[in-house]
Amino acid sequence: MKKEQKDTIIVELGKKLTEYPHFYLVDVTGMDAEATSSFRRKCFKSEIKMVVVKNKLLHQAFEKAEVDFSELYGTLKGSTAVLFTQTANIPAKLLKDKEIKAAGVPSLKAAYAEEGFYVGADKLEELSAIKSKGEVIADIVALLQSPAKNVVSALQSGANTIHGVLKTLGERAE
Repeated sequence: MKKEQKDTIIVELGKKLTEYPHFYLVDVTGMDAEATSSFRRKCFKSEIKMVVVKNKLLHQAFEKAEVDFSELYGTLKGSTAVLFTQTANIPAKLLKDKEIKAAGVPSLKAAYAEEGFYVGADKLEELSAIKSKGEVIADIVALLQSPAKNVVSALQSGANTIHGVLKTLGERAE
């Protein structure tokens, strides 16, 4: 590969590092063509950008980035694919998928999610538990609606009770 091509790849990786707030480094050693294309399709459906890259070029892109990615340098061994995503927990949920888990590959090397570093395959559970922005907003809205729903429910049941008492009193013969 010529130096110009390498420089272009490094620049493209740098753009993706700034464009996507979260990424996962996965080990794709041992994946055959069928498994790779199947995994790529699942990534595409989940809005994940998968890029298989040379470790040295990724290392150079990390060095040129604004964020200090030095914690991830030790994981750049073997065949590496980078999963770029806008939502932090989607790749973790994809890697936990039964079909993918049964195949045993790819496995998590490290991740950069929610401005934190997660190194090691044992962090997959922790990463899948991260809530997305939409999920956090939904939880907050549900928490805010709960007291209002309780008040409305109490008022409605009280109104039905009062109405029932008044109706019974009105129908009673004097």
